[in-house]
Amino acid sequence: MGSLDVARAELALAVVYLNKAEARDKICRAIQYGSKFLSNGEPGTAQNVDKSTSLARKVFRLFKFINDLHALISPASPGTPLPLVLLGKSKNALLSTFLFLDQIVWLGRTGIYKNKERTELIGRISLFCWLGSSVCSSLVEIGEIGRLSASMKKLEKELKNTNKYKNEQYRSKLQKSNERSLSLVKSAIDLVVAVGLLQLAPKKVTPRVTGAFGFTSSLISCYQLLPSPPKAKTP
Repeated sequence: MGSLDVARAELALAVVYLNKAEARDKICRAIQYGSKFLSNGEPGTAQNVDKSTSLARKVFRLFKFINDLHALISPASPGTPLPLVLLGKSKNALLSTFLFLDQIVWLGRTGIYKNKERTELIGRISLFCWLGSSVCSSLVEIGEIGRLSASMKKLEKELKNTNKYKNEQYRSKLQKSNERSLSLVKSAIDLVVAVGLLQLAPKKVTPRVTGAFGFTSSLISCYQLLPSPPKAKTP
């Protein structure tokens, strides 16, 4: 493959990536929290970028609550333990509520909805919903990682006389475990971000700490949304 073909393939992946509303939202999120880190809550250009980007992101999330509402009423995967099912459904319910309330906050911030006090109250309730969904998400990931670990250990015993990394089923489980571990790290980071936005521990989780954790979480989200590169054709 020539250098032009490589460049064309990479640009095609970039186009696919940037065509996703979710990817653009996470890029804006990285800008938002990066600005929050730089401003540290002080008035200035960085804080203006933080506020304007936060408002712009709400447009990407219009009607996004439908996704989690659909997941809430959809049947769980067969074989999933009841506690994990309940935690997953709780996460979907809380996240859907957060995204729905966030639309009302957007109406208030743009001036369409005039009640400022109620807008701030709804915004705070929505953040508590996001905090709760992050807790549920973390617990779900811990449970799923435990299930995968037990399954992998069982498979290792069956493959003890062979190279386990050549087994497609083992590699698939290992990849899923790595993806779950990354999601767990992201959920734990989002917990800190939610605490910072709600100012539940203002002395420890300052705007700069919130910005740093939010920026890191955003980079993880951007990475998770990367499209898979096309497989090279064998001659």
